[in-house]
Amino acid sequence: MHHVYQDLKMNIYIGNLPYSVSEDDLRDAFSQFGQVDSANIIMDKFSGRSKGFGFVDMSSDEAGRAAIEAMNEQEFKGRTIKVNEARPREERAPRRSSY
Repeated sequence: MHHVYQDLKMNIYIGNLPYSVSEDDLRDAFSQFGQVDSANIIMDKFSGRSKGFGFVDMSSDEAGRAAIEAMNEQEFKGRTIKVNEARPREERAPRRSSY
C-alpha cells in the first residue's frame, strides 16, 4: 500500500464556461493552485464549438480542493462558472440509446 499517494489526483468539472475559453486558459487558471495534468474542453462534434464545460485533472487532491474552493461560482472571462469534483466515470450507468 505504498503507492496510495499517487492515486490522490483530482478530476474537476468546470461548467458554464464562455465559448471563447480555451484549454490553455483553463490550464493557466488552475495551475495557480497546483500542477495541472490535463485540461479538456468538451466540443460539440457537429458544430465544432465548445459545449461550455470541461475537465481539469490536478496532480493532487489538495490542489484540486483549493481550486474548487477558489474558483466555484466565480466570474471567469465574463461568466459565473461552476467548479466541482467530477464523478468517477465508473459510476455512470451505461447510456441506452433511445432508437
